[in-house]
Amino acid sequence: MVGDDTGGSGDRAEVEKKMDPKEPICEEVRGHEDGDIEMAVSACNALLSSDGLPEEAKETRNWKWSVIFLCFYGFMASIKPGEPFITPFLRSHEKNFTRDQVTNEITPVLSYSYMAVLVPAFLLTDFLRYKPLLILQGLSQVAIWLILLLGTTILEMQFMEFFYGITMACRVAYSSYIFSLVSPSLYQRVASYSRSSVLMGVFISSVLGQLCLSLGNVSYTTLSTISLGFVSLSLLLSICLPWPKRSLYFNRARHQEQKELAASSATKAELAIMNPNEGGSSLPAPCRTSWRDSIFVQMLLEVRNVVKIPSLKLWSLWWVFNSTGYYLVLFYVHILWDKVYPVTENNRVYNGGVEAASTLLSAMTSFMAGFVKIRWNIWSELVIGIITAVQAGLLLLMGTTDNIWICYVAYILFRSFYQFLVPVATFQIASSLTKELCALVFGINTFLGTIMKTIISLIVSDKRGLSLDVTSQFLVYFIYFALLTVVYFICAAVVIVRHFRNQPGEEGGANDQATPIELSPVAANSEVQPLSNGTSTKT
Repeated sequence: MVGDDTGGSGDRAEVEKKMDPKEPICEEVRGHEDGDIEMAVSACNALLSSDGLPEEAKETRNWKWSVIFLCFYGFMASIKPGEPFITPFLRSHEKNFTRDQVTNEITPVLSYSYMAVLVPAFLLTDFLRYKPLLILQGLSQVAIWLILLLGTTILEMQFMEFFYGITMACRVAYSSYIFSLVSPSLYQRVASYSRSSVLMGVFISSVLGQLCLSLGNVSYTTLSTISLGFVSLSLLLSICLPWPKRSLYFNRARHQEQKELAASSATKAELAIMNPNEGGSSLPAPCRTSWRDSIFVQMLLEVRNVVKIPSLKLWSLWWVFNSTGYYLVLFYVHILWDKVYPVTENNRVYNGGVEAASTLLSAMTSFMAGFVKIRWNIWSELVIGIITAVQAGLLLLMGTTDNIWICYVAYILFRSFYQFLVPVATFQIASSLTKELCALVFGINTFLGTIMKTIISLIVSDKRGLSLDVTSQFLVYFIYFALLTVVYFICAAVVIVRHFRNQPGEEGGANDQATPIELSPVAANSEVQPLSNGTSTKT
């Protein structure tokens, strides 16, 4: 499947010539915490914005306070000091679950829940206009910590993981919500604000949890109670959030239709005053569109064109396959730490400090990725292959070492290398698509990756499958990344050889980059966006 991406720069140029050119909007993508759909949607909206309407400028003149409040909500929702210590809590004498129970019976439910909820959450987020999903996320977080505090059985802990999957799926609502509060000219700005607030919240949360354990010598129960208090506050904040009037897919056409009806009524009233003797109206009624003409359906049809573009296909496949391994490592790494360094004293557990360091370094590498200047249309496969090979080596080190500090450092580097490529992949995909299609492509990529995580978890981790211990699982993840490395290097060799064979006289510098392409030309200052299948949608 990845082998189809090796068409070389000659094939890629041929495809790009068939598409309409589009100027790059931004050369830098802000850092991502975990390359999930919610982060990609943020980048999509930041990179790809259209001209706002005059009426919207009036509605967003007080955008600063709304954005400040939403960013404060995002910051508070990220403060969960007990989150890095859930696995040690389950393994402690307070809960007394065995390592096999946590590995093979409790943790796999997270993947199943996330897969089941992701698509409905993605669609309902837009249809219900964000706020209800944020409230649902808050309720799920409260349920997580209540069950963790009060639950004593495996079934109850499985329900905790189920609600954790709902929380993960609903994160896309926060990333999309903020763009309904401001005009499109402010998208890039508010995207950095929302991302920074979440990253700051995660960092402070991890540091706070580590300080409470190491210096305050608090129990896991107390730390979980503190987390319950913070998520309860974030639930109250979500209830107080303003209700957006529009969304990306479903409510956009309705909002436009209401404006057309209002304009039509005003025109009729003016004509009636000028010509009181004329009955009726010569203005046609606004056209009603069926569900087949909705933006979402048209975007689904438009996705067919994405597979024709080699660069988009490459980075989409990277998103699917590499994010699968990345999140599996994140789900089980705390269990690995518990096996490598099984401690009985809470103040000697350093999960919070490691998570804080990995979050900070991931943010730095994500930011640095925006300044890398290479010809991605030629070297993408090689760069991906090198980074994937390094990640495979780090996984092998984590799965075989008996030194917990080596395990910590390997995890921090593993996560940072992945986060380095997330903004690159986001820009390579987002700069070539319309905003609506961009969000849909990322949603599909994330869903496919979630399916793969579920399948691997069912085979490798679940007690109904192989039920491997955590060390054996990390060796499986090493083999997975090693196979991806081999495929990427083969593709890189084919692309590079084909490029220099087809274009022996071409001279290019390190700053050259393929011209971004667009599946559907967007007319500036227009209310209609034509799609490649001949139809059009109103914005």
